[in-house]
Amino acid sequence: MTGREAATTARREQIIRTTIALLAERGYQATTFEAICRAAELSSKRLITYHFSSKDELFAAVAERVAADSETHVQAAIAGVDDARELLTTVIRANVMFIADHAPQMEALRQILLNGGMSDWRRYHVDSQDRLARLFAEGQDAGAFRRCDPRVMAAALRASIDSTAALISDGVDPRRCADELVTLFDLGTNPHHDRRTEDAHPTRRESP
Repeated sequence: MTGREAATTARREQIIRTTIALLAERGYQATTFEAICRAAELSSKRLITYHFSSKDELFAAVAERVAADSETHVQAAIAGVDDARELLTTVIRANVMFIADHAPQMEALRQILLNGGMSDWRRYHVDSQDRLARLFAEGQDAGAFRRCDPRVMAAALRASIDSTAALISDGVDPRRCADELVTLFDLGTNPHHDRRTEDAHPTRRESP
């Protein structure tokens, strides 16, 4: 990377970081190009529009950055984890701790989504749920999870993880949030549940 390319990348990063801070502190409407210029000590809005042609494009870049950083964090946490149940536990804890450790980013993302600042966010949400669905499906194949609909479980887990952001913001210990979700989905995926259900409701055979 040349010096000019490095400077361009650094400026783009500066703009994204400043935008995240302003969104978290002041909200969507107050995060204007003028406000970003002042906060980042930029001499002109042209230094922003060189990288982002509109506010929507900038906010989309912020949302993409938060999503990418979250996925990088989770992938690093699960590296080398092969056991399906341990993998589920690790995914839950990594997601919750990312939320806890990145409060400004999560609030910035919330501001963007609440105000319709990224129309194609559903793509990221669906991708995340698809990865979780594969986790549940592969766990079933390995005999580690009970029979269930992986898509339903993935949707429930994604919603449960996302809901911890408000709890953590209100002062709930993120470790408690993670512990409760781990317990909930550990019980909900327990393969012994299938056996208990079959024992309680044995298959009826037709009379000859």
